[in-house]
Amino acid sequence: MKDNVRQIRVCPLCGRSYGEAPALSRTDNETLICPDCGTRQALESIGIDAEEREKIISIIHQSYRP
Repeated sequence: MKDNVRQIRVCPLCGRSYGEAPALSRTDNETLICPDCGTRQALESIGIDAEEREKIISIIHQSYRP
């Protein structure tokens, strides 16, 4: 049986506490980071500027219904 206990982590990049599945940092392929920082890194890797990245993160948060 799978254990459904949520682990609370603190993102080493932004300092935010989160309980979702972590993302793997693109900078070292070892560090676990929060989903938002993972999204930021992914968007940055395709050339999206910082202001647009934050708009996209905001839209994701508005659309997410747990």
